Amino acid sequence: MAKEKEAETTVQDIHLAEEMYFFNIGNHYEAYKFLGAKKLFNHKEGYRFTVWAPKARAVYLEGDFTDWNEMQMKKVADTGAWTIVSLDAKEWDLYKFVIEDQHGERREKQDPFAFASEIPPKNASVIQDIPSYEWQDQKWIKQRKKMDMFASPINIYEVHMASWKRHADGSAYTFSDLQRELIPYVKRMGYTHIEFMPLMEHPLEASWGYQISGYFSIAGRFGHDFGPLMAFVDACHQEGIGVILDWVPGHFVVNDDALANYDGTPTYEYQDPNRANNVRWGTKNFDLGRNQVQSFLISSAVFWLETFHFDGIRVDAVSNMLYLDYDIGPWQPNKYGHNVNLEGLEFLRKLNTEILRRDASYLMIAEESTAWSGVTKPTSHGGLGFSFKWNMGWMNDTLKFFGIDASGRAYHYKLINFTFMYMHNENFILPFSHDEVVHGKHSLLGKMPNHNRYEMFANLRVLEGYRLLYPGKKLSFMGNEIGQFLEWRFYEGLEWSSLDREFNSEFQAYIAKLNDLYKTLPALHEQDNQTEGITIIEADDDRETTLSFIRHGKETSNILVCAFNFTPIERHNYRIGVPYPGTYKVILNSEMNTFGGNWESQSTFFETEEVPHKGQPYSLRIILPSLAAFALTPHNIQIEMASVNQE
Repeated sequence: MAKEKEAETTVQDIHLAEEMYFFNIGNHYEAYKFLGAKKLFNHKEGYRFTVWAPKARAVYLEGDFTDWNEMQMKKVADTGAWTIVSLDAKEWDLYKFVIEDQHGERREKQDPFAFASEIPPKNASVIQDIPSYEWQDQKWIKQRKKMDMFASPINIYEVHMASWKRHADGSAYTFSDLQRELIPYVKRMGYTHIEFMPLMEHPLEASWGYQISGYFSIAGRFGHDFGPLMAFVDACHQEGIGVILDWVPGHFVVNDDALANYDGTPTYEYQDPNRANNVRWGTKNFDLGRNQVQSFLISSAVFWLETFHFDGIRVDAVSNMLYLDYDIGPWQPNKYGHNVNLEGLEFLRKLNTEILRRDASYLMIAEESTAWSGVTKPTSHGGLGFSFKWNMGWMNDTLKFFGIDASGRAYHYKLINFTFMYMHNENFILPFSHDEVVHGKHSLLGKMPNHNRYEMFANLRVLEGYRLLYPGKKLSFMGNEIGQFLEWRFYEGLEWSSLDREFNSEFQAYIAKLNDLYKTLPALHEQDNQTEGITIIEADDDRETTLSFIRHGKETSNILVCAFNFTPIERHNYRIGVPYPGTYKVILNSEMNTFGGNWESQSTFFETEEVPHKGQPYSLRIILPSLAAFALTPHNIQIEMASVNQE
């Protein structure tokens, strides 16, 4: 028996050495399947514990199953890994690694590959197995793989799990609670996707999940068990809703019990302190050029996508990975004398290549705040390979414009029309995210000029109408859709009681209407990233501060005529150029009283006049309401072949 056990151990050690070879060269993208605490399948009980700590003098395991006495682990050849088997360990036991550095100093450390952790401030890792779950979302996955994401509606509802709603006693919702309430709400409001801010383990709630300590574990405060999250995603898919997860591969929490100086030396972070220390966020930057870090991070992305069937990942703080001088701390140029982080650049390309090789239908989304060229260009053509990029320039300019009193907007009209110069440079998502409604920036409603609640909501309706009708996929943070006045607070639920106030529930109905138009009208999503998708009619009217354009679907008849009035002055006899003669039907007027506006009735149909306008052979003459988003769709038009051929 002893010889059999010895032979078995030798085989397992050889297998671990083989796995570590690929981990060490940066090409192991499922490292979570052998590193960490893994159940022994050839035994009724017991787990093998394996950790990468290449410069440790010794490594020990302690936990519930050892009465917190240390068990010395052994090296796995020259791989930098340490391993040990405990037949006494069982699921849900607590454990830690004790790392002894080259100076003999010992530190208790969490398992970087743990699937669960204690709720902070406690910090032990928790043994958990990936449960066997019978997925029922095969139809959704099949449809997703067939779908052209660039020609499809993508309208994302961004959620911070702990503060969407709370129970009466102040406790946060569980995944089961969200399954019962969030999914029906998102479906009723007409969003296509839910995006969770990071769900991974993080010790500080005020970081909102962006300072991660456990890259393979759900935050303990959300519940350790994987099953409820799997059930939530599965239920979303069965209701036709996609689920995206925020992920932070650029930097990690500095806590001494987590990844920082893991083996007593910089292990996951850069060796150079100036590169390792992220001054802006008080975190550590991953050494993105280190092979093992690449294996670790890409394995994390694969883990969340494949274990939980997420439909995509939003990669946080891409600019921090692309630029050596993005932080406020000291920096050194690269070998070419430039400010580009060459390791970060290649890591991002490697990440997207691997993820999209596994499934090209995954949404890989970059939060990238600079003018870096080619973020969404394929890696084969020198790009970063992301599917989409947040359009931060559009967001900043648009919110700045709407924050100006309407009487002064004529002098800042370039904030609106300049965005048309680059709207097709990338595959863009237009974000009004959590970052825009915290830290004294005010809520979206609070950003509007504060004359009275009516005008604030009128401005907000124009703003949201403009965003939904402008080319690009969409993202909006929870609470935006109800016109919440207070800034977002991570420690309590949204201001749902505001729906009892005047204008809020009407505004919510308006957002649902916009979302429905966006989903159902091909002109609003089929050609977002193509120049053929929009014809600018009026983008120089700084005097009256109006704007108009036509959105185009792939079919010639699928057009939507859009006009906006950014002032509180009603424009009579407002003329809009159109390509085809006939009848056009009003499908959106943000000033209707059902949305909180002051229009009780609206002429539904308008006939074209043979009056050329702004390069179009025909035109419509309408009353453009004050502070309004206005849209018309063809009801009975004549598409002349000459016009089609001319286009």
